Amino acid sequence: MTVGFTPVDDDLYREIILDHYRNPRRRGEVQPADGALEADNPLCGDEIHLTWRLDGEGRAEVAFTGRGCSISQAAASMLCEGCNGRSREEAVSLARRYREMLVADGDAGELGDLEALQGVRAYPVRVKCATLACNAILRALDTAREGDAA
Repeated sequence: MTVGFTPVDDDLYREIILDHYRNPRRRGEVQPADGALEADNPLCGDEIHLTWRLDGEGRAEVAFTGRGCSISQAAASMLCEGCNGRSREEAVSLARRYREMLVADGDAGELGDLEALQGVRAYPVRVKCATLACNAILRALDTAREGDAA
């Protein structure tokens, strides 16, 4: 039986994931924050604490703290980095396209480093790890408006 190639098995993708895990971007808290939210996966212990602020032009600043597996923490790093500086709508679109890539096997377009996680869909139990921060960002920014506390 031949096992098919998945991007998580590729050395380049593995290195991108490990780099974000070992050297997370946007790790910390946004101060002052418009909102904060906790998300966790009790089955595996992954935890994300997300803070965000929208500036006067509606651009998002997003940061996280947390603990968990390399997939959940790398995904949080990549998503927060990708959303930072984008308009609220652009950040929501990025997170939705990323989730679509993982759960619907859709063509999500250009996702930058997030594409390194596309192979996770071959491991359904790990998809929850990869989408934890995504779902938190969507919950936060879907309803957030400049200056609103969540």
